[in-house]
Amino acid sequence: MKRVFLAIALTLGVMGANAQNVEQPETEVVTFQADTYPQEMSGDDYNGLTKKLTFDRMIPPYGMEVTYDKTVHVIFPSAVRYVDLGSPNLIAGKADGAENVIRVKATVKNFRTETNFSVITESGSFYTFNVKYADEPLLLNIEMKDFLENGDTTDFSHTRMNIHFRELAGESPLLVKLIMQSIYKEDRREIRHLGCKRFGVQFLLKSVHSHNGLFYFHTETRNRSNVAFRTDFIRFKIVDKKVPKRTAIQERVIDPVRSYNEVLVTEGKSDVRTVYAVPQFTIPDDKLLVIELFEKDGGRHQTIRVENADLVAARQINELKIK
Repeated sequence: MKRVFLAIALTLGVMGANAQNVEQPETEVVTFQADTYPQEMSGDDYNGLTKKLTFDRMIPPYGMEVTYDKTVHVIFPSAVRYVDLGSPNLIAGKADGAENVIRVKATVKNFRTETNFSVITESGSFYTFNVKYADEPLLLNIEMKDFLENGDTTDFSHTRMNIHFRELAGESPLLVKLIMQSIYKEDRREIRHLGCKRFGVQFLLKSVHSHNGLFYFHTETRNRSNVAFRTDFIRFKIVDKKVPKRTAIQERVIDPVRSYNEVLVTEGKSDVRTVYAVPQFTIPDDKLLVIELFEKDGGRHQTIRVENADLVAARQINELKIK
């Protein structure tokens, strides 16, 4: 009898085990290895291959205080091109009639969270500021210096003018400025057949240089009269050499993108030299480049006609010793 009950118990156990296997499907067990799934992730860990930013890559910000009832003015060494504010707690804008001055103030009183703003200038410099609220800011008028003008190449409080602009053919404004300075300091007259003279005023094209998509025209205005020559504007344009009568004149104006030592008034018995950076171009044989210098409220306009042969013979900048 005991054998019968034992056989029945074994049969029921087998049937229960089979039923359990049917009702509970198998589940896949997933394990993670410690080296592929870290238990703790620090701020230096990112998905994918990354490289940690070190402090030598950082542009140190300037500290600034602003308030609600007073305006802080910041004077930059060149015209301001871009301003970005980090918080609605700040308001900023260019001063009326001054391209290189911005005014900054708080839009709310006693904001507690530190914010920032950044500025890019026409010279290619990038400045950044950390801003806090103060009832009485210590500095209300701030002047930012240009390390290039002061001969200080060790000032790393802002980027060393390595921001590139589209109108400069992707060139660094720093290099463009250094090239123009170098041409101006050399003061070499490599072209002796291009000039114009009217009523005691002589306008000369002394040299043409080229580098990375830009022409550099070195001009000189000599005033041998007793009356000051006041420049209204200078214009570079490409025109046809010969225009038949009753034919519309087709011309293409090319605006300079940078200038160095552009003086608007040439006093009597004095000389003024200027270097202009112009987008590079070529002209066919039936056209020429005309450089026009117009006198303000006067009639002593100057005109220089430049052939294509003079342009293609432009001196390469890599032959210059740029300081």
